[in-house]
Amino acid sequence: MEDLKNAAPIEDFNWDAYENGETTTGTSRDELEKAYDSTLSKVNDREVVDGTVIAMNKREVVVNIGYKSDGIIPLNEFRYNPDLKIGDTVEVYIENQEDKKGQLILSHRKARAARAWDRITTALENEEIIKGYIKCRTKGGMIVDVFGLEAFLPGSQIDVKPIRDYDVFVGKTMEFKVVKINQEFKNVVVSHKALIEAELEQQKKEIISKLEKGQVLEGTVKNITSYGVFIDLGGVDGLIHITDLSWGRVSDPKEVVELDQKINVVILDFDDEKKRIALGLKQLTPHPWDALDSNLKVGDKVKGKVVVMADYGAFIEIAPGVEGLIHVSEMSWSQHLRSAQDFMKVGDEIEAVILTLDREERKMSLGIKQLKQDPWDTIEQRYPIGSKHTAKVRNFTNFGVFVEIEEGVDGLIHISDLSWTKKVKHPSEFTQIGADIDVMVLEIDKDNRRLSLGHKQLEENPWDVFETVFNVGSVHEGTIIEMLDKGAVVALPYGVEGFATPKHLVKEDGTQAQLDEKLPFKVIEFNKDSKRIIVSHSRVFEDASKAEERAERKAAKRASSASTKKEETSTIQNQAASTTLGDLDALVALKEQLEGEGKK
Repeated sequence: MEDLKNAAPIEDFNWDAYENGETTTGTSRDELEKAYDSTLSKVNDREVVDGTVIAMNKREVVVNIGYKSDGIIPLNEFRYNPDLKIGDTVEVYIENQEDKKGQLILSHRKARAARAWDRITTALENEEIIKGYIKCRTKGGMIVDVFGLEAFLPGSQIDVKPIRDYDVFVGKTMEFKVVKINQEFKNVVVSHKALIEAELEQQKKEIISKLEKGQVLEGTVKNITSYGVFIDLGGVDGLIHITDLSWGRVSDPKEVVELDQKINVVILDFDDEKKRIALGLKQLTPHPWDALDSNLKVGDKVKGKVVVMADYGAFIEIAPGVEGLIHVSEMSWSQHLRSAQDFMKVGDEIEAVILTLDREERKMSLGIKQLKQDPWDTIEQRYPIGSKHTAKVRNFTNFGVFVEIEEGVDGLIHISDLSWTKKVKHPSEFTQIGADIDVMVLEIDKDNRRLSLGHKQLEENPWDVFETVFNVGSVHEGTIIEMLDKGAVVALPYGVEGFATPKHLVKEDGTQAQLDEKLPFKVIEFNKDSKRIIVSHSRVFEDASKAEERAERKAAKRASSASTKKEETSTIQNQAASTTLGDLDALVALKEQLEGEGKK
């Protein structure tokens, strides 16, 4: 209050001038404006200057560049820098010093872009750490806003760990290093991983320097592949190969571990530079063979699961890490070469018998055919000689047919035992593989586990009847069904075949009989034991002609003999008529003589 009392009015203040708009005496308004303008910054349109943030809200940032008015910039131009606060210095681009409303128009984004390329180049040269805003995803990585430019962040350069969800990084502001610039196409590649690696490298050195074989460490499952699991040991990675995950067989590592799981592992090996570290998980538990029941012995029955199939056999897991092999020869009593896949498949639960057991070598062989009785133990009782059965054709040879009566019981039908009448050149003419065929047991070979079988023996031997039908000299109608160098095969009645040599195929007119020709044939030889019939067509007409000649000769001879007797009788009668009673004795003697000759 004292100050107010002591304050005195300006004696020479011109109140009239004040009313007319003049604020001071002796100084014009123009002069005052010039003096005011001299205190402000000199700025030009399309120029980049530094400004100070003096206020900000959720949408806008107010920046003072020392001009007579402040500029307002949208907050989203600063989204790359979430830490922006009042008092921060920012670069701005002057778009217009004064618009229609007298407002100063500024742009931070354009200011960054104007200086961005130089800054990017400088950051690469000086290996500076810069900030960037991850705008969106793109093929192979992310798009990052750096100084207003769009830079590419490869997916492999986001982190040292494999990224499973890229979307969580969109909208984040992170620190980066510029790793590559393409001046021609104005492309920029940045990396966040490069910042972490430098820090991790030191950690790795410390961890690796302490590594020892057999050491147990805790790690985190970092990545799972088809061949194994990568474990993060705290800055350094190690690999558990799929075979070292479990004592049992593992088809997919995901069956044993899952991502981000913390597990204990043992160091199995590493290279000289300790860059590749081999880890084990199964080694932390005792080997299953060591825990196998000590009472288990050869001959015992065990149950297990088929884990691996091969043509030669199947591996059965009777406990995790304890496997036995069933060779294909131990799957069936049959001696046929077959694949193990015919008997079982992966995943089957089966029962088997232990055949061999070697605990030191950790090997075991199993069998499943031993669960059934060997069919050859009682072969004589089940398949006695003369018994009849139905078999399945398995294979052919030139000399016969191999058949299987039941699994493990095989037999051979010799080609000569297929048919009584048909001459079979190859078994495929008579039957086919996979077909059923009726057989009779002819012989048992127990040592070689084979039966001699017959098919034709199921019928009576027709050659006993044929012997009376096709006797030598009988004539039958036949058809030539095959021409050979040595003659022809002739189909005769009742399904019988005969054979005729070329000279017996000559017809009456001198021509040779041809294939498919139907002619009469005469049997000239019949052999029951070898089942052979030799026939002739030419003999039919040749023998007929000879028979006719013989008949004519006989008739002529009979006629000649009768004439002679008549003449002799006539002479006697004439002599008797002219003789006397004294000649009667002589006539009686002559008669007796003639009668004697006639009897002869």
